[in-house]
Amino acid sequence: MQNTTENRTIALAALFQCVEGVSQLANTGKIDNKLLTTCLRSTLVKEANTIEDIYGTLSNLETGFRTLKSELSTKQLSPEGTVKNFQLTHYAINLLHLEKKLGANEVMFNKLLEGIDDMQRQLEHFEITHTTIISRLADIYSETISKLGSRIMVKGNQDYLGNTDNAAKIRALLLAGVRAALLWQQAGGGRWKLLFERGKMQRQADIFLAEIKATST
Repeated sequence: MQNTTENRTIALAALFQCVEGVSQLANTGKIDNKLLTTCLRSTLVKEANTIEDIYGTLSNLETGFRTLKSELSTKQLSPEGTVKNFQLTHYAINLLHLEKKLGANEVMFNKLLEGIDDMQRQLEHFEITHTTIISRLADIYSETISKLGSRIMVKGNQDYLGNTDNAAKIRALLLAGVRAALLWQQAGGGRWKLLFERGKMQRQADIFLAEIKATST
């Protein structure tokens, strides 16, 4: 994968889209189906020519680009009037940390890959958003990422967090977030890139959003 601002922006937008989904479920008990489908599919794509191919099209990451712009802004409000949600950035940073720990643990990383391979066969019988698939993705997260330490404490409404289906979706989205974090690293992302390229990535997100708008009209 090329180390470009474009690729880093897509990867970080995907990460923010995953944690936005987590927040939606934790606070409302609901989630946008397109957002969920896009994030979950990314965990099962093993080979792709470009990072964009992993997520289908740029339009599938529209929520992620908008969230990225808001979270990387130095202002409390985005140009669209969106209030910055610091919890999203907290989740994203934790996932970036967990991805590094996963990469340093060969046994756990291989166990995760084996789980993903098994999932490929199940997709012959179920849709990606079927409860069977989501439950298995959640199990893979619990059996691998959760055991690395520094567990992510998701905040929200306990009625929604205590719902079994919502809890499984949240863990599946966190797994997808680790996948996006890996892509961020592969595209040359890191702490310093996040610090010094935030303006570049915000501008690149604007370019992508303009392209999405142009293709949808």
